[in-house]
Amino acid sequence: MPPTTPYAGKFSSCAPYGNNNNHPQPQSPYRSNSVPKQSRENVYNGACSAADNPYDVPHHHSAYRSASVSSVTSKEHHYNSSCAVSENPYSSPQPHSPRQHSTSCPGRAYRHTSSSSGSEQSCRNNAAAAAKARLYGHGITASYGEMCYHDNSLVSASLEALIQHLVPTVDYYPDRSYVFTFLLSSRLFLHPYELMTRVCHLCVEQQRSGDALLDKIRFREVAPKLVQLLTEWTETFPYDFRDERMMRCLKDMTHHVARGDEYSWRAMQQMTQRLIKRLSALGQYEEAVAALNAVAMERPASLKSKQGSAQRNDVLSVCDDPFVLAQQLTHIELDRLSFIGPEEFIQTFAMKDPLENHKGFFRKRKTSNLEAYVNWFNRLSYLVATEICMPVKKKHRARIIEFFIDVAQECFNIGNFNSLMAIITGMNMSPVARLKKTWNKVNTDKFEILEHQMDPSSNFSNYRTALRGATQRSEMAHSSQEKIVIPFFSLLIKDIYFLNEGCASRLPNGHINFEKLWELAKQVSEFLVWRQVICPFDRDRRILQYLVTTPVFSEDELHLASYESEGPENNMEKDSRRSLRSSLLHRENRS
Repeated sequence: MPPTTPYAGKFSSCAPYGNNNNHPQPQSPYRSNSVPKQSRENVYNGACSAADNPYDVPHHHSAYRSASVSSVTSKEHHYNSSCAVSENPYSSPQPHSPRQHSTSCPGRAYRHTSSSSGSEQSCRNNAAAAAKARLYGHGITASYGEMCYHDNSLVSASLEALIQHLVPTVDYYPDRSYVFTFLLSSRLFLHPYELMTRVCHLCVEQQRSGDALLDKIRFREVAPKLVQLLTEWTETFPYDFRDERMMRCLKDMTHHVARGDEYSWRAMQQMTQRLIKRLSALGQYEEAVAALNAVAMERPASLKSKQGSAQRNDVLSVCDDPFVLAQQLTHIELDRLSFIGPEEFIQTFAMKDPLENHKGFFRKRKTSNLEAYVNWFNRLSYLVATEICMPVKKKHRARIIEFFIDVAQECFNIGNFNSLMAIITGMNMSPVARLKKTWNKVNTDKFEILEHQMDPSSNFSNYRTALRGATQRSEMAHSSQEKIVIPFFSLLIKDIYFLNEGCASRLPNGHINFEKLWELAKQVSEFLVWRQVICPFDRDRRILQYLVTTPVFSEDELHLASYESEGPENNMEKDSRRSLRSSLLHRENRS
């Protein structure tokens, strides 16, 4: 199962959803204009200095955001043709007609079989099984060898044919959306190292003719396209290359290319250098997050009792402007989003390697950055609850509740739905919800509107409408601020999870259900566009450090703090308070 949040119990099984521009752009329930107001200081428009980075990580990953899947161009532009920041590698797929081959590649051409009633019915049955009884209507269905198309769109194929379809030749290069889709989802069926080994082997072997000179000439012609494929792989799925076997294979191909084409060899070297920098930045980020988590886990004595809580600063002493705090939360969200590899969504339910051990690709968890982001959501929820339960005075607690309601409102206006949901979750935790005397001093009208926007009923229909509107605004944006879309992340994970569980990966005839892979790629590629946005707001290091490092109450500490703020109302709560006091005192003595 995918990682969950405190709201997970309210999730329902959800069907995949697409980007429907027929829905109106959401209007802020608090302003006449939902477009966020401009930053109050200089707009952040690039890499910041190390002093401004709360993680103290060099911003090499900013290049990763803009390095999307590269398009295929002529040889002169093969290695500098990455797409624009906002480009979606899946957004406008070309018709997936069968690949064309020249006679210089014997045995590779797919034989066109006419759409006889038998083959058409077979393909219709395959597609129906893959799409859960979806009806195609009267489209044209045809088979090309081991590949089945419907209206020029690939719907199913054998694994071998899909691998072959990925291999470039002198006169063929796979469609860009196909490259992204298959590289993303192939890990459901085989490991990246196996795929890369087979692709490189086929690309080399198909050029062999028995004549050494002719082989060299033919490989020189195909080398730029092989390098282009590897460039797309390393730029879009760089974390695959944390596997030592992948790096060895890449090194072997570099040596092989060097013997055939100096231009392609130089491009391979540049590609490898970019990859190493990206992996180095990832390593630094992971170390920084681990260090921050270690600091946050330190629990000073002042946090273990309400009496000592006055020694601790609260959020209002660090930042009393809800718009500024929402901006800093958006910084953290986008920073952490930028390090999540698209493959991590698939690897949450990908096949396990029977040889999995402590070596190579499996030395680090393959979903560690995705898990770290979900943990950030949980931390923010607990931070909100801690800030509310900690103050001794009821008036102060009410003020903090109203402050976080305003922060949540600003997150909604910015398009930061993940922080919005984390704040709502924290305020709905039982230790906070039971503070009735405190809540009586709060005007809850705005909070009820926000809860309505993120209501889990009807499969989060209100939120999905708001998300589509924010996505539409992002696509038409004239400023970086309008481009911000940060989805409620755990729901995105669950959508992808249920899409995977709800459709078979293989059809009864053994073919891969490529329609399912298209849908997986569509959802993940939308995330890639959101991830690439550079946060336009000024960084405030002091606020950022507070948000990511200040210790928070555990669940037991939250309950005890809540009881000390507003006493138990019944015998059950009295027993709970006595038990919590005894348990926490025992833990203090042990530590």
